[in-house]
Amino acid sequence: MRTPRRLLCSSLAVCAALAAAAGPAQAQSLSALVELARGYDAPWQAAQAQLQAAASRAEQARAGLLPSAGLSGGVTYARNDVTRPPLPGVDVNGPTQTLGVQASQPLYRPASRIGFEQGQRGIDLASAQRDAAEQDLLVRVSQAYFDVLGAQDTLAFVRAQKAAVAEQLAAAKRNFEVGTATVTDEREAQARHDLVSAQEIAAENDLHVKRLALDQTVGRPGTSPLPLAQPVQLPGVRPADVDHWVRTAEDRQPQVRQAALALDVARLETRKAETGHLPTVDLQASYGVQRTPNGTVLMPGIHSRANVASVGVALNLPLFAGFAVQNRVKETLSLEDKARADLDNARRTAAQAARAAYFGVQSGLSQVGALQAAEASSQSALDANLLGYKVGVRINIDVLNAQSQLYQTKRDLATARYNVLVGTLRLKQAAGTLTADDVAAVDALLAR
Repeated sequence: MRTPRRLLCSSLAVCAALAAAAGPAQAQSLSALVELARGYDAPWQAAQAQLQAAASRAEQARAGLLPSAGLSGGVTYARNDVTRPPLPGVDVNGPTQTLGVQASQPLYRPASRIGFEQGQRGIDLASAQRDAAEQDLLVRVSQAYFDVLGAQDTLAFVRAQKAAVAEQLAAAKRNFEVGTATVTDEREAQARHDLVSAQEIAAENDLHVKRLALDQTVGRPGTSPLPLAQPVQLPGVRPADVDHWVRTAEDRQPQVRQAALALDVARLETRKAETGHLPTVDLQASYGVQRTPNGTVLMPGIHSRANVASVGVALNLPLFAGFAVQNRVKETLSLEDKARADLDNARRTAAQAARAAYFGVQSGLSQVGALQAAEASSQSALDANLLGYKVGVRINIDVLNAQSQLYQTKRDLATARYNVLVGTLRLKQAAGTLTADDVAAVDALLAR
């Protein structure tokens, strides 16, 4: 029988070899895959396009405050029938040629000015939507990244456990042949080996699916994440104050910002509706030329040209519109109440999400500490059981159970570490402060 130390070294060597062979030699950092995803991710690109459209829409609203000008021209042919005797050599039928230019400058159009303000709010709203898409992209790529690492670790630990169980099975067979063990030991080891083989198949499939998901997220096949550096010291939550994160979420979370901007737009819409009773004033100017080569009915045969220039102020005062303005104001006031309720709901949702994310990270950090202690204890328990089995005070099933406990603890510890890293990013997303710099900070924990 192999000694406990030799068995441990063999299992760890198998684990390391499998981890090294888990993917292509050229691994990518988390930041690198995030940059790849920016050029591929449809939701992020849609939000970016929406922001550009909002900027163009705001410029359209500005047009209502700027001067406008137009050029018009035309040629008409008129046939005139008159009752008087025709003049000899004079044709009263003929064309009329016109050419003119008109210009207008709004002087007082309150609805247009409010529309311009709404356009600016629209840019801010689209910017908040883009920020939400950006943060969602960072979290989705990070989640897919660490899902692959977790699946790789699971497969490596399962295969290491399989190798350890195989050695224990071989030892049980040898001991049975020499009469120092019963057939029960061999059958228990065989059953455990078959169970771990089934777990290996499931782990291989899970890793394949997780890799496909990461490839789909970043838009490139064959991605290979960098593993965590060992040993790794996970950063804690700073500041360690849940109220700070809640206040930040209620103020900066993109969904809250969108709801607040939607309320501003609703208030402006009410003001715009109230302008339905107000007058509008425009400065207007025009210049036109009219030519009649054959003259007119009153002045037949005389070529005429008329140049007309005008400038003035146009006032339009609504008097009655069938109660349309009053009902429009009632509608916008109701929509304003809805927007206010939506804002309250967004703040409550953001606060709850921030609390859940904060306590999730804190719980995860505590789990990591507990699992690290459990890993050391499980390793000691396995060493003791192997030694006890060697001297005959432990049976084979004790060793197999100790092996299962050790490798399950290793898997749980790796998963807990990845959950803490992703949970930290989700906490900052819940607070609305997640940026690419936070992803770069996680990158610093990866092996190079």
